[in-house]
Formats: sequence, structure tokens, C-alpha cells
Amino acid sequence: MTGTARKHTALPKAQILIEALPWLTRHHGKTVVVKFGGNAMVNDELKAAFAQDVVFLRHAGLRPVVVHGGGPQINAQLDKEGLVSEFKAGLRVTTPEAMDVVRMVLAGRVQRELVGLLNQHGPFAVGMTGEDAQTISAVRHMPEIDGEQVDIGRVGEITAIDTGAIEALLADGRIPVISSIARSADDGHVYNVNADTAAAALAAALGAETLMVLTDVEGLYADWPHSDEVISRLTVSQLEKLLPELSSGMVPKMEGCLHAVRNGVRTARVIDGRVQHSILLEIFTDEGIGTMVVPDPQAPQDPHGLQGPQEATAKGGEQS
Repeated sequence: MTGTARKHTALPKAQILIEALPWLTRHHGKTVVVKFGGNAMVNDELKAAFAQDVVFLRHAGLRPVVVHGGGPQINAQLDKEGLVSEFKAGLRVTTPEAMDVVRMVLAGRVQRELVGLLNQHGPFAVGMTGEDAQTISAVRHMPEIDGEQVDIGRVGEITAIDTGAIEALLADGRIPVISSIARSADDGHVYNVNADTAAAALAAALGAETLMVLTDVEGLYADWPHSDEVISRLTVSQLEKLLPELSSGMVPKMEGCLHAVRNGVRTARVIDGRVQHSILLEIFTDEGIGTMVVPDPQAPQDPHGLQGPQEATAKGGEQS
């Protein structure tokens, strides 16, 4: 009797594993780019869960690539060193002194911690920045304010992606962890680039199956702040119409999703990084937990199709 009871109590675990089977089959061998950010980046439990999720993807036969920024950590270090953070057009004015701090924090602190967390589970993660092997090239970004271009320092606009080093690491079974820093071929300077933008550009260049952007909200709200109804799935055209109405914090994430899907990434998802194991819930369950962006119906589609229980029922919401 005891043995029979034990089998019955374990049955839900088997059911969960079986639910994941079609998604395991569908995503096996595919590249997944994950943008690491928000609370998941500063909460110890969420960081540990994130590392477990990414290693799980690797063991499940996917090819995860992690891209990260580090806004909260950069702010703290700039304050510590007495450097004032000034923002123009929603972007940090990055002096050469501030760029030194950005580089140190991203490559020397945030990346190293994340690599360490991943490598607690095996010799998988390899840290690099966009500078390495000229993976990300950029030029100085000059935003337009009141009709005039404004110099905001070492903030970069991506001009080219070279995936050679990343592909070599993936072929070797490694997990690349990439800091959103780029170098310019024109002036030789190092630039800070938006991590959402970098993740989208890398996903497109790698021909990724999906781009996943972790944030601090459920996804995209249909009518924020009047309603907390969330959008589970929308096409490129639908998102283009919504973009002008989005809050400033959500714009680079959704623009990144648009860029990725327009350039061949099959799906792009914004998911709630405050939920432990949100990556696994989104990829391997029927419900999903994020907002998914897909190509317009008339666009050429993957031979396996875009229709499936996850696309139809995934949850999501917008940043307030």
C-alpha cells in the first residue's frame, strides 16, 4: 500500500513533465536570447532562480544567450564616486568618467556575479562584453531634443553585430553572458548601449527562436492606468500602433521586440522577472506568463507554425 500511495503523490510531477514535452520538442536545439534585468537582477532569490532556469534551458537542449545591463548598480556606484547622473531624452549623459564606471560595474561586477551563479550548476557560463571579438559595434548616439541633435557622451547606437564568438561558445555547449558595451570602429571609444536594444539586435543576428525580456511588470496592459487587463499576444502591426502610447520605461523593451520579430526572430516576449522561474513558466507551460509579439499573419512563418496553446493563452502587462 505504501508503495502505491507514494506513486500517486508523485503523479502531479509526471503530469507537469508531460505538459512540457511538446515545448521541449519544439524548442530543442533553438537559440533563446534572454535579457536579464529588473528586480531579477537585484533580488538574491530571483537571481538564483534565474540562473537555475537558464541552466535548465541548456540541459533541455536549448542554446541560451544572456544579455544584461545594470542600471541600479551603475547608479549606486556613480553616487558612491560623487558623479552626478544627468538624463536627457530619457538617456543617461555618459561622460568618459561615467563610462569607466559603467564598464567596471557591468563587466567587473554584474557579469561576474551572474557567471558565478550559472557556474554553480556546471562549467557553462562564459562572460564577455560587446567589445570582445568586436561582437557589438556602435557609433555615438545623438538624440534629437527640440529639433536639435544633442551630444550625451558615450551612449552608443548599434551599427553591426558579429556573432562569431557567440556561435563558437554555443557550439561548445557554453552559455554566453554578454554585457551591453560596444566599441566604435570609427573613433575607438567604448560606448554604453541599451541592454534591451542589444538583446534584440543579438537575437536577430543569431537567428534566435525567441527573445525574452525580463521586466518588473506582468507584461503589456491593454489600457493602463485605467485597466489592469493584460495583452497576451499581439502582432507587429498591433504593437506599432500601441508604441506612441506606452510609458517611457516600456518603449525600449517593446521596440526591441519589434526589431527582433521584424528581423526573423519567431517570437519576442516580455515576462515578469519578479516571478520565480518565470522563464520556465513561459517556455514550458501551456499558460505562459508574458506578453508575446509575433509576426503579422501575412508574413512568412516557421514551417512548424505559430499556433499553439502557449501563444493563445500567455499572460502579460505594461510598465506603469
